Amino acid sequence: MPDLIALRDLALSTARRVAPELARRTGGLLDTATKSSSTDLVTDADLWSEQKIAELLHEARPNDSIQCEEGTAVTGTSDVRWVVDPIDGTTNFVYGHPGFSVSIGAELDGEPAVGVILDPLLGDEFAAALGHGATRNGQPIRVSQTTDLSAALLATGFGYQPERRRRQAEGLVEILPRVRDIRRMGGAALDMASVACGRVDAFFEKGLAPWDIAAGKVLIVEAGGRVCDLSGGPTTGDFVAAAPKGLMSELLSLLRSVDAASV
Repeated sequence: MPDLIALRDLALSTARRVAPELARRTGGLLDTATKSSSTDLVTDADLWSEQKIAELLHEARPNDSIQCEEGTAVTGTSDVRWVVDPIDGTTNFVYGHPGFSVSIGAELDGEPAVGVILDPLLGDEFAAALGHGATRNGQPIRVSQTTDLSAALLATGFGYQPERRRRQAEGLVEILPRVRDIRRMGGAALDMASVACGRVDAFFEKGLAPWDIAAGKVLIVEAGGRVCDLSGGPTTGDFVAAAPKGLMSELLSLLRSVDAASV
């Protein structure tokens, strides 16, 4: 059984190694390309960050598996797999806009066990290990205790394909009048960290990848929250996060009342 605290601290020290360079390069001259659409960006900084993170993790734990967003993959022999987003919120990074982060999660036997999300611009460090709670800059954090959906501040994000974005906007027409307000910051990992520390009351988004949610799931659960899909089952690419009582059931009911393709 790996020491989860040691894994969490390794993830945090690794994120700290790349964060200063990302903060220095944000909004500057970057070699930028697109992936699935014109809004799905990747930069030379993403690739540098991913390579550096993978190297540091592999040096520290050579038997672990590693999966990264931009394609770096290592097949290991241990029961630990690292799931890495080297820059979550690349569009924000390109524009020098706050809301991007480094996200490093670790799974144990396929289950999320460690999560670290670091904000290079604002300096916030979110960290959690299964059974050991969640912290922001070393201080314990808890999810919001808001129970009334009409008083809830929600975070969400949009997909990359134009037709999906249109349907998501249509869904928000139904959701927005029922809540306090909606925030769209452009980085799912930091949105999840915001749920964990109570900076927003809930988060929902469809079509997320494993590297988008690996770290955030642990943070939210260890901060007392619940994560699930739109049906209330285990998360896949469809992700909802909130406090487990009151707000979650009301939010799921609202999201299900909206065409599933729209949210």
